[in-house]
Amino acid sequence: MTSAQIPEVNPLDVLVVGAGISGLTIAHELAIAKNYRVLVAEAQDRVGGAITSAKNDEGYQWEEGPNSFQPAPELLRLAVEVGLKDELELADGKLPRFVFLNGKLNALPMSPPTAIASRILTWGGKIRLALGAMGFARPAMAGEESVDRFFSRLLGRQAVDRLVAPFISGVYAGDPKRLSAKAAFAKIAKLETYGGLLAGAILSSKERKAQKLNDPRIPKTKAGELGSFREGIKMLPEAIAAKLRAQGTAVKQQWTLRSLEKQGEIYISKFDTPTGEEIVTSRSVVLSTPAYVTAKLLQDYLPAASQALDEIFYPTVACVVLAYPKSEFLYDMKGFGNLIPRTEGVRTLGTIWSSSLFSGRAPAGWQLLLNFIGGTLDPALAHLSEAEIITAVHQDLKKTILRPDTKVSPKAIAVHVWDKAIPQYEIGHLERLATIEAELQKSSGLYVSANFIGGVALGDCIKRSLQEAHKIAAFLEPI
Repeated sequence: MTSAQIPEVNPLDVLVVGAGISGLTIAHELAIAKNYRVLVAEAQDRVGGAITSAKNDEGYQWEEGPNSFQPAPELLRLAVEVGLKDELELADGKLPRFVFLNGKLNALPMSPPTAIASRILTWGGKIRLALGAMGFARPAMAGEESVDRFFSRLLGRQAVDRLVAPFISGVYAGDPKRLSAKAAFAKIAKLETYGGLLAGAILSSKERKAQKLNDPRIPKTKAGELGSFREGIKMLPEAIAAKLRAQGTAVKQQWTLRSLEKQGEIYISKFDTPTGEEIVTSRSVVLSTPAYVTAKLLQDYLPAASQALDEIFYPTVACVVLAYPKSEFLYDMKGFGNLIPRTEGVRTLGTIWSSSLFSGRAPAGWQLLLNFIGGTLDPALAHLSEAEIITAVHQDLKKTILRPDTKVSPKAIAVHVWDKAIPQYEIGHLERLATIEAELQKSSGLYVSANFIGGVALGDCIKRSLQEAHKIAAFLEPI
């Protein structure tokens, strides 16, 4: 690590590197709620990280990253604090979710009676799932369980293939045999310790209600609802950044961190910016960047942490936004969307029926679809052209929800290929995180907060970032 001369200025309290939802949440909590001197530096020319909302002149509005969120209380409170309460949109929680199985859509059961009538599982599969959920399952074997082994042991092979695996494709675009149950599904894995998933879910629900944020400003929500904002999810990071700037906190864009070092108790960070090199001094630094970026930044400074970060895998996933006339569908398209088991011979992982969820997403008479393809089990996706990806998704839609004899070509709204899409919480992930945390202890005032820790959902990112902000505040103002 090269040496840098500390500029003759008072150091900031906190430098946040990365203006995704994690970094912005930390900055908001420390600058607005606790009045620390904070600077946010972002390498891109916009804030939001993977959150990418867009619209065009034809009347389409869509997402290319996270497409909705569970209305967790911490997320809702943050939205209210930055002025978005009236911009919140909630999709009807009663809308069905579907799994494509045996050549047709099957609604996921929403209640015990519908579970009994459902054809997703055979009677043998239903009985096996019910017994496992009630705690009648063999104990775990020694060693870390994969998601595949964990749910197979508890719920049976059929439930994994037809319910769990499609869900994992939709959330992680991952391989159930490689993902760690304790890392990727920590809350569910914990339920088993209560004596079974069913008993654990009941007790856990009571605990959540007891811990619920008691804030009258937070909008009331119903079970099953998913959220967005009137102009897309990007409204949240943009509103946070706007409030930070209005309060006097700098949010810099196109600032790329090139080196980080510590002299005494002060961090010196060198950035490449549109106007040349900038040096920032601070009492603490938060790296809110993807694991592969953080690995490079810490390569010389904390090599063991860098190596652990570099081992976190990100598959390639494409978000393919297509529109069709509503007359071209086999179904009435009243629902959230559909997931597709890998056993069905369909390459697309799943489809979100975006214009069925939120208003203003497509012109009258048209249906907007967010399709996801690629992932850990389909590395060849990375070598396809955009035209080839669109063709592959269109052919899959003709197998799943479009009329198979349709002559209509899709209206291609957008294709966003995420070369490194979603961090995979694979076997050994918790050990890697423990290594990173142990290494960070060697450099007081240095923190890491991103979606490869504690869950990839927006609500999880915000909750974890608030916890990290409290740790940073405790460091800055020790009791």
